[in-house]
Amino acid sequence: MPGTSHLHSYALSLGSNRPLSADRPPARLLREVTDRLAEIGRTRCASPLFTTPPLGPSRRLFTNGALLLETALPPEELLRELQKIERIMGRRRFRRWGARTMDIDIILWSGGRWESPRLSIPHRAFRTRGFVLKPLLGIVPKWRDPRSGLTVRHLHGRLMKARTKDAARG
Repeated sequence: MPGTSHLHSYALSLGSNRPLSADRPPARLLREVTDRLAEIGRTRCASPLFTTPPLGPSRRLFTNGALLLETALPPEELLRELQKIERIMGRRRFRRWGARTMDIDIILWSGGRWESPRLSIPHRAFRTRGFVLKPLLGIVPKWRDPRSGLTVRHLHGRLMKARTKDAARG
């Protein structure tokens, strides 16, 4: 594996709401991505897959999941490799939040924080996204957000409590 000999752990969020073909629906694509990730690292664990409503203009339901990847790649190199995998799996970047065959985001990293023009770890919006927190809850419930210090379990609980309050008001 390229990069340093030090292994990093990354919590990745996976999503798809556009099939590549009739026999390759979003759930199958998410399972296929695990095989592709084996080329750059080792999947330590993966969450179950969940069906979630879309964020933004897309009307198609998403299939979401998460996995814990161990690799020697530093953050910027991992991002490049993940974007290559997205392209191989049919990802085309036409519009923000549009339908997509594959979306792979780096959410958390064992190194804590990373900030560059191309990449922010932890992912800037993950604390407010149930479709990210719910799968993460199944694989890294005790992993702490380096910005807030709260665990994934706590962040998920807060989000669900806020949504319950909002639903009661509406």
